[in-house]
Amino acid sequence: MAKFTYHGHACFTVEIAGKKLLFDPFVTPNPLAQGKVDVNQLEADYILVSHGHEDHVADLVSVAKRTGAPVLCNFEIYLWLNKQGVENVFPMNHGGKWKFDWGYVKMVNAVHSSILPDGTYGGNPGGFVVVTNEGSFYYSGDTAVTMDMQLIPKFAKIDFAVLPIGDVFTMDVEEAILAAQFVQTNRVVGVHYDTFDPIKINKEEARKRFEEAGLTLLLPEIGETIEV
Repeated sequence: MAKFTYHGHACFTVEIAGKKLLFDPFVTPNPLAQGKVDVNQLEADYILVSHGHEDHVADLVSVAKRTGAPVLCNFEIYLWLNKQGVENVFPMNHGGKWKFDWGYVKMVNAVHSSILPDGTYGGNPGGFVVVTNEGSFYYSGDTAVTMDMQLIPKFAKIDFAVLPIGDVFTMDVEEAILAAQFVQTNRVVGVHYDTFDPIKINKEEARKRFEEAGLTLLLPEIGETIEV
């Protein structure tokens, strides 16, 4: 089983196969994370970045420099990071994967937009399929539900998916249910909700909708660690 620690918004750590994988570092500007998460205490063996929006990369440079963890991201973010003095970066693009001694990470499609905080072009957004001997999971990144998600089970049998559920800028709860069915998992960790007024949700109603679909929606508190 993997351990999932929620740092708020779409920032989280998955501990699996003896590695800590930190996704989309965004803590400092998030008022909901204040007093609950110390960005200077975040640990990472690898950092995975889905796209360039500030609410996914605000703390990327500082955490990458402090930890020295390699960053997996698209080629455009790789170039941007190099200019920020971050050199330990694994550039990749849709359909490609990096293999490690603990498993591999494959980048897959996401339907969204991407620009870095300074206005630099952020390349195409993506999601990740992480495959290890101890389990596998899918993080969609910010996206609408897409038919491409039906390809995910052909790449790996995933144990859980991490999906945005806040609507307006990404999928809503109903689309996330469909996405879970497409990727053939019954366990979903919801992210990208409540941080800003437009994406506030009714958490109990969201859990109920998933339950009615025969699925489990996990919504850990900020700073909480759960087993998935």
